[in-house]
Amino acid sequence: MLEKAFVGGRKYWLLIACLLGVIGVGFIMWLWQFRVGLGITGMSRDVSWGFYIGQFTYLVGVAAAGVMVVLPYYLHHYKAFGRITILAEFMAIGAVSMCLLFILVDLGNPVRMINVLLHPTPRSVLFWDMIVLNGYLFLNIFVGWNVLSAERKGSPPPGWIKPFIYLSIPWAISIHTVTAYLYAGLPGRGFWLTAIMAPRFLSSAFCAGPAILILLCLIVRKTTKFDPGKEQIRTLGSIVTYALVLNVFFFLCELFTVFYSQIPGHMHHFHYLFFGHEGHVVKLVPLMWLAFACMTAAIVLLVIPVTRRNEGILTVACVLTVVGTWIDKGFGLVVGGFVPNPLERITDYWPTVPETLIALGVWATGFLIISLLYKVATSVKVEVGAGQA
Repeated sequence: MLEKAFVGGRKYWLLIACLLGVIGVGFIMWLWQFRVGLGITGMSRDVSWGFYIGQFTYLVGVAAAGVMVVLPYYLHHYKAFGRITILAEFMAIGAVSMCLLFILVDLGNPVRMINVLLHPTPRSVLFWDMIVLNGYLFLNIFVGWNVLSAERKGSPPPGWIKPFIYLSIPWAISIHTVTAYLYAGLPGRGFWLTAIMAPRFLSSAFCAGPAILILLCLIVRKTTKFDPGKEQIRTLGSIVTYALVLNVFFFLCELFTVFYSQIPGHMHHFHYLFFGHEGHVVKLVPLMWLAFACMTAAIVLLVIPVTRRNEGILTVACVLTVVGTWIDKGFGLVVGGFVPNPLERITDYWPTVPETLIALGVWATGFLIISLLYKVATSVKVEVGAGQA
């Protein structure tokens, strides 16, 4: 089936060429970072996690969101999702690949990754993060490819694949829960020290991931002969609605706890992000307000059935959801936890140009993987006569 990824029209190859170009620029910047060190980034002793780890955190959620399609289809026999299950699994493969690459570039030197294998310790959350991420990547590749192969042969998936499918469901929850514990397990960081960090992560994942999947489905419908189906997109829209409302509700719960208790160390992070703190009015302030404006507008568009069922308005709502959650989780969450530091010192952070280009290169790599896999999947669907819904 892999040969289908190398057959396409002019627009397909133009997309591949553009992605390879961005990857090339990012790789050159990474070589520079490898030679000079992480000093070319905006990170510092006080802000040791930056744009790279923010993207990693966001994309773990996108990968985990595949379970919102796999679970209803395999556990609750919601047959409509059978048309898009493979698209969700392949999106998860691209997202996890990006997660691993962001960890790689954040380490500065890839050799440091070997330390986790040479000195494994179950007491480290990072050790468990390595296991769940690589395991989830393997499960999605293994399950997705075998299910698609069976569909091409016109037969149901083999029985022995079902245990791996069922295993992938709790595994998807685990990858984002372990990532949340990486933050919530740091007692010196008041911004992250909350028991609902994992629920907040999951709620944002289950709105951002399906929103991206809806956009991908609409692109697939427009550019290929395969139609993912209107019912499938509508159901995904309902999932985005509930998850987005929960995400904002959890954030408001955080605000109540922090400001009603009046703990200065916890309040300063919110002040810094939304108003600036002690004279530091940073670039993040308008971005954070923009994030919550986007999420609020998206909720208004999604909770009204008439607007949610209109695919044009649903597209706008999904874009607003992705932008809002990306700023909040892929940027504000990481920076807000480090600034101010436990000694009340403020060290501002903003990603540098090389850092941004490296991140764009990683994103392009992920979209290249998704593009190639989607080309294979849609070609097989059309070949077996499942093109039109």
